[in-house]
Amino acid sequence: MGAIVENYDIVVIGAGHAGCEAALAGARLGLETIVFTVSVDSIAMMPCNPNIGGTSKGHLVREIDALGGEMGKNIDRTFIQSKMLNKSKGPAVHSLRAQADKKAYSNEMRKVLENTDHLTIKQAEVSELIVEDGVLKGVKTVSGAAYYCKAAVLCTGVYLNARCIYGDVSMYTGPNGLQAATHLTDSLRKNGVEMMRFKTGTPARVDKRSIDFSKMEEQFGDERIVPFSFSTDPDSVQIDQVSCWLTYTNERTHEIIRKNLNRSPLYSGMIEGTGPRYCPSIEDKVVKFADKNRHQVFLEPEGLDTNEMYVGGMSSSLPEDVQEAMYHSVPGLEHAKIVRNAYAIEYDCINPQQLNAALEFKAIRGLFSGGQFNGSSGYEEAAAQGLIAGINAAQKILGKELLVLDRSESYIGVLIDDLVTKENHEPYRMMTSRAEYRLLLRQDNADLRLRKYGYQVGLISEEEYQALLQKEKQIEEEIRRVERTHVGSSSAVNHVLEQYGSTPLNGGSSLAELIRRPELNYDVLAELDPERPKLPAGVTEQVNINIKYDGYIRRQMKQVEQFKKMETKKIPEDLDYDQVQSLRIEAKQKLKAYRPMNIGQASRISGVSPADVSVLLVYLENFRGGKEM
Repeated sequence: MGAIVENYDIVVIGAGHAGCEAALAGARLGLETIVFTVSVDSIAMMPCNPNIGGTSKGHLVREIDALGGEMGKNIDRTFIQSKMLNKSKGPAVHSLRAQADKKAYSNEMRKVLENTDHLTIKQAEVSELIVEDGVLKGVKTVSGAAYYCKAAVLCTGVYLNARCIYGDVSMYTGPNGLQAATHLTDSLRKNGVEMMRFKTGTPARVDKRSIDFSKMEEQFGDERIVPFSFSTDPDSVQIDQVSCWLTYTNERTHEIIRKNLNRSPLYSGMIEGTGPRYCPSIEDKVVKFADKNRHQVFLEPEGLDTNEMYVGGMSSSLPEDVQEAMYHSVPGLEHAKIVRNAYAIEYDCINPQQLNAALEFKAIRGLFSGGQFNGSSGYEEAAAQGLIAGINAAQKILGKELLVLDRSESYIGVLIDDLVTKENHEPYRMMTSRAEYRLLLRQDNADLRLRKYGYQVGLISEEEYQALLQKEKQIEEEIRRVERTHVGSSSAVNHVLEQYGSTPLNGGSSLAELIRRPELNYDVLAELDPERPKLPAGVTEQVNINIKYDGYIRRQMKQVEQFKKMETKKIPEDLDYDQVQSLRIEAKQKLKAYRPMNIGQASRISGVSPADVSVLLVYLENFRGGKEM
């Protein structure tokens, strides 16, 4: 008997947050999909922080949901605390964040995968790609089994040649002691894929019973919980929440770290990979922010059925004895028992510039890629890429147009565009500051922005789409009504205004004009509006924001119009940049390497100047007019 040979439409390699979304997208679109994982017990595992969402990441989860992904629904089923961040600021930076029960999150996602039609789960390590003439044909596992397919999605996370390190201890394993994948890198290199080495890390987990919470500040969830998924009934997620706790490092902590920097693999040269700038280890923070005499430390429960607490803000790769001393110097952790040591993890990933905006390798047709393997960090960034890669693998097979979201429509568009056009020398993390049009790309309107794409692709049902159209109609009608509804300067009206510290009226005013006042909003003006229809909270929220920020929104929409003009100017895939005279040598090199899809994308490549863009525009005009330059 020879090795097993099977045929599928889509092969997904890895079942972390990216792999789950990719596999579900392919299977839900009716394509026979198989997902490989080094351990079935590690499906949707959360090897680092026990939460989903957070600043800008909450936006990604909402967008995943709007497109028909699973992450938002899954955290709504398994969270133990929920909080809307940045509520004191404008709606553009509001971000939902939920503490997860890690085990429940993983189990629930596994349940979804196991019960999805057209989806097969296989515990095996993929060791080789089968590529013929630049086209992916299938994959092989370490046992020699061959799985032929029409497209594949690489979602290997941090498992390729993974190495966990603390102090002098170095173990060739994936996170949580799971088996590393040691063979696939060689196959990728043989097929011309440029690899990089990145690192990330995680803090210790401590026994809850050994923590003195009286020395810490209790952190509560929101009184009224807002779900992540637009499909989740808000009333169904109002649960009794678990508390988190806040404490701080101090000078003693920092002194212990400084004295032992010579024993840190970060500084001894033992760690080769580049770590994430925006999620540094505690030793990095102490060195780089030497003027700070304390850093925040969050104690977060890992789940309802465990005493393990995650020590957020104190990831480290220092030796075990130093970790003991360092954690014990923090108020409330003086007698903390460490269940799992902190460690750094190094892993192989790709230079994402080898991908196009649909997350397909430019040099290997039919091979897509998503998640940390693309040089990003974070569960949410991974899931977003996995979803897009999975959708596009399916679209390619079905002969349909690939889904490419641009920077003006979504945070997912910003994330992918940054990965494929910018030089990333460290794990990429999403931030609100990276989005130029963030007033339009709010988390509250992700469904209004993206559900139509989910529907066009086939991941959003007819019922969900009709509900969206109804919501759009209600918002438009209510804005129109509020703009046309006027109130006079009666004592009753002025009494209400004075209640909220607002200037009384001398003459008439529309309700819309009153809503634009900073101290007022749509909800508080209800008693001045007896004709007001009963509308869902999601509708009234949009009415309030759209009226309040009308001027700013219009201005940003004009900016988007200009942006779109550049994005619609397509560049032929096979354009010979050597023929474009007056282009600087650096620009030619960069454009040949990146092969941008349009002028907008070309303008964002480092090393391509505005003058180069102008030269390219002129060339394309003449090129299309039939004149070679």
